[in-house]
Amino acid sequence: MRRLRVIQLDSVNVLERAHYLPAFSRLGPYERSLLDRLAHRAPRTLFEYWGHEASLIDVRLQPSLRWRMARARDEAWGGMRRIAHERPELVAAVRDEVRERGPLRAADLAHHEGREHVRGDWWSWSDVKRSLEYLFWAGEITSARRVHFERRYDLPERVLPRAAIEAPTPDLADAQRTLLAAAADALGVATAADLRDYFRISAADAAPRIAELVESGAITPVRVEGWRQQAFLVAGARIPRRASASALLCPFDPLIWSRDRAERLFGFRYRIEIYVPEHKRQHGYYVFPFMLDGSIVARVDLKADRAGSALIVKAAHAEPHSPVKTGELLAAELESLAGWLGLSAIRWQADSSIDSLSSPG
Repeated sequence: MRRLRVIQLDSVNVLERAHYLPAFSRLGPYERSLLDRLAHRAPRTLFEYWGHEASLIDVRLQPSLRWRMARARDEAWGGMRRIAHERPELVAAVRDEVRERGPLRAADLAHHEGREHVRGDWWSWSDVKRSLEYLFWAGEITSARRVHFERRYDLPERVLPRAAIEAPTPDLADAQRTLLAAAADALGVATAADLRDYFRISAADAAPRIAELVESGAITPVRVEGWRQQAFLVAGARIPRRASASALLCPFDPLIWSRDRAERLFGFRYRIEIYVPEHKRQHGYYVFPFMLDGSIVARVDLKADRAGSALIVKAAHAEPHSPVKTGELLAAELESLAGWLGLSAIRWQADSSIDSLSSPG
C-alpha cells in the first residue's frame, strides 16, 4: 500500500472482492485479515474515499483529498448534488443522526424517508442513501467498516487517526502535486493522462501541477519506445534488466485499470465485459489477464464455486506469441489462487482447456 497508495473497491464478488486481489498478485497467498486490519482497526492506515473510483487509500493522503470534498456540491454525481440542493433538511437530519448514533447503515436511517421518496432512477438508491453518499463525498462522514460489503457510516473524527484529522489542509496546488507524485511513484513511468487517471484529476487541474513536478525534479520527461505521448519517469526509478515473475491480474488492478495504458505497455487490448450481454462477450464475464515475465500471455475467465469448493475456469485464451510454458505456469498460478481462496479443486469447463495454452499463438 505504501507503493500503490490506492486500491479500487468493487461490488463484484464472483471470485473475490477486488481490493484483496492486487496484494495476491504481487505477494502471493497472504492473510486477507491483514488488509482488513489496515482499513478497519485503529490506528488504521487506510481509509475509504473516492480516489480512483471508490477506493481504499493511504490515510496520509486524506488532507490532499479535501479539495475534492469541498467541491461536492458541484462535482459529486447527479443524484448526490440533487439531494444536497433540493432536500438540504434531509441531508442535515441524516448527518445529525450519524453523529448521534453512528456507525449506521443506510437501512438504519430509512425512517427519514417521506412519501415524496422516489426509487428506481439511480440503482434504486433512496434519498437517504443519496444523502449519505453526498456527505461521504463531502468528507463529513466516512466508512467505519463494511459488513457484507455494506458501509457503516460514522464521523471522520471517530474513525480516522488523529494525525490525519489534525493535519493542516494543504492549498489546492500542493494537494494535487502530492496526489500526482504518489501516482508517479506507483506507476514508475507514465503519460500525463496516466498520472491524472490514477486519482481522477482533471486535465486542467493536472497540467500545471505536472509541470511543477518536472521543475522540482520529482519526475523527468522521457520518451518511451512505441509511445506517441510524452512520458514521465519518477525520480529514483530502478529499471531492471528483465522482469521474471507470474501473476494473475484482477480487472481492477492498478496496473491495468487504465485500458489505454495496458495496451501501450503490453500490446494488450482489454475490455471488462461484465455489462456486455453474454452472447456478445469475447473472453468472459470476469477475466483475469495472466502476466508472465513482463508480458501478458493469456486471459482466463474465473469464478469461485464456494458451495462446491472449486475454482472454475470458464474460458481460457492465449495471447499471440505466448510461450510454450504458458499453460504449465498458469496452472501453477491457478493452484496458488485456489488454495488462497480455500477452494479444494480447479474445474475447467468444456470450452476451456489448459492444453490450448501449451503452444505458441
